[in-house]
Amino acid sequence: MAPGELGMALSGLRLCAPEAQEHMRVSLSKLGQLTAVQAYRVGAAIEVFDGLKRVRAARELSWPTLRVEVHALDAAGAKVRVLRCNASAPLSELEEAWLVRSLYRENDLSQPQIAVLLGRHKSWVCRRLTLAEGLSEELTASVRLGLVSATAAVEVGRLQRCNQDEVARVVARRGLTTRQTGSLVDALLAAPPGEWPRLLDEASKPPPPVPKGGPSRRTPGEQLVADAWAMRRLSVRLHARLLERSLESLGDEACATVSRELGELRSTLHALTRTIETRLTAARGATHAAG
Repeated sequence: MAPGELGMALSGLRLCAPEAQEHMRVSLSKLGQLTAVQAYRVGAAIEVFDGLKRVRAARELSWPTLRVEVHALDAAGAKVRVLRCNASAPLSELEEAWLVRSLYRENDLSQPQIAVLLGRHKSWVCRRLTLAEGLSEELTASVRLGLVSATAAVEVGRLQRCNQDEVARVVARRGLTTRQTGSLVDALLAAPPGEWPRLLDEASKPPPPVPKGGPSRRTPGEQLVADAWAMRRLSVRLHARLLERSLESLGDEACATVSRELGELRSTLHALTRTIETRLTAARGATHAAG
């Protein structure tokens, strides 16, 4: 189908960081379309429920067509598939909340029905619905514009709606992390209302300048630990994606491309494994000698 013919009504349930969209555009231009866009029918229209970034990237690249798999689903079923199609790279808590609210408000499903469809407990559905409906419109807009992260917005959402906007402006202006936002919200909730202006004013001030010479660098040991942690995280994600589907299901061209990349990765991992074993054996020998 032509990318311009595909509907994007469910895009409001998802967040899309500009860097993620750019990564998809580059991937499509270099590797082509590896997986089909997932969609469903609404009358004569075709609406996408998985592959929104691919559709946007194809439009940017002026592609004439995209491969699309159209499923026999209604709107509620398509929204359930949004959650299941992203099991290996889960939706953020806020995206889950938007999905639950859409099922509840637009599809007229009860909270117990939503819990059954999504395979979640009723309390999970209640928490997500409370989160979605508890955020102010300005805070929600800030998240969609990328001014406030989804995780930071969840922290701000612990405040009453009437107090969220001012705090969200501080978070956006200072670029506070989720942890910093959580600390600020904790301080506000523990303080009497009269103290809030002072706390927000302090939070609005820039941090003290970094000492001359810049922040201290990681030691070699700290860098090795950080790299090992990152490798484990990526390995788990790649393993999950490989278990999701066979390479043959990607199509001949995509299968060949992915197989080539996985083959190169396998050679790299073999070399890394040998080096790790050499270093660990030497470290164990040194430990025994010292003992």
